[in-house]
Amino acid sequence: MRRACLSAVLTLSLWTVPSAAQTRTVRIIQTNAAGDNVHLIDPTTNRVVDTIPGIPIAHGVTSNPDGSALYVSNEVDRTLDVVPAATLRVTKKIPLTNRPNNVAITPDGRKLYVAIVAEGFVDVIDVRAEKVVKKIPTAGGVHNVFITPDGKHVVAGMIGARTLTVINTITDEPEWSLEFDGGVRPMTFEKSADGSTKRIFVQISDYHGFYVVDFATRKVVQKVMMPDLPLTRTNDDGLQGSPGHGLVVSPDGLTLWSTSKPNNYVYAWSLPDLKFLGGVPVGSHPDWLSIAPDGKYLYSANAGSNDVSAIDTKAMKEVARIPVGQVPKRNHTALLLVR
Repeated sequence: MRRACLSAVLTLSLWTVPSAAQTRTVRIIQTNAAGDNVHLIDPTTNRVVDTIPGIPIAHGVTSNPDGSALYVSNEVDRTLDVVPAATLRVTKKIPLTNRPNNVAITPDGRKLYVAIVAEGFVDVIDVRAEKVVKKIPTAGGVHNVFITPDGKHVVAGMIGARTLTVINTITDEPEWSLEFDGGVRPMTFEKSADGSTKRIFVQISDYHGFYVVDFATRKVVQKVMMPDLPLTRTNDDGLQGSPGHGLVVSPDGLTLWSTSKPNNYVYAWSLPDLKFLGGVPVGSHPDWLSIAPDGKYLYSANAGSNDVSAIDTKAMKEVARIPVGQVPKRNHTALLLVR
């Protein structure tokens, strides 16, 4: 199998322009929270086509926009593992402040942000130097970090401290924080017409839905509940305080998708009006979402059934169930440049 270079699907303008000898191939990168490997899924066939070994308890994953490497947070070794796309093997382990959770990269590919859950920091990594260059203190252990669509901010979410902190990616200093009535889980963003951040959609511990934060006013302006199913059709085992743990906005900005662990469903709302569109049954305990760049297929990592559901977003239907590793959670859409 030919190896290649991977580029994060951030915006079309950020993709590396391929030479005449290269073609573009999308891959879904799937981590396995209880395993020691990472799977690559081909969305044209909805099958696993490659595996990256040797990363125990992989938490978060992202890729350099220039296509040169993947970066995976390793909870066992407390490192950020560097995986060159040409070999899909770990070549360097960057030591971190402490045990990591999720990761995010700036659109220019120069800085990586790693959520440090054990102490309460966001580690800033110089990608070229491959080392931590700054620790940003936070109110508590950080579970997730996400880059805003315009790349101007990284948003850190804390479970224990129940706080969301917005950090400037130029100064690497916090700009503002917002406290919640529960732990901050996954989030995603809605853009304004000028590309700036308009709203943050945030999942909160023990809330079967999501909160809506207005970025300009820095306030919660709405709460949206997911549908309730009869108790005979729900599964509350192993929720870990997070009935909703996956959010994504479609590439065209017109649909918001969310997972529901107890219902074993993925649900959709239209944007900007947040009108409920319906849901799709998937595997057990859907935990994270990633979407293809054309928005045709959505991928749900099903932590309870060790597989990934491929969903046709137009038909609102699961079209494939893809076996992966043990307890799949965080996933990531990438663009594969094949020579």
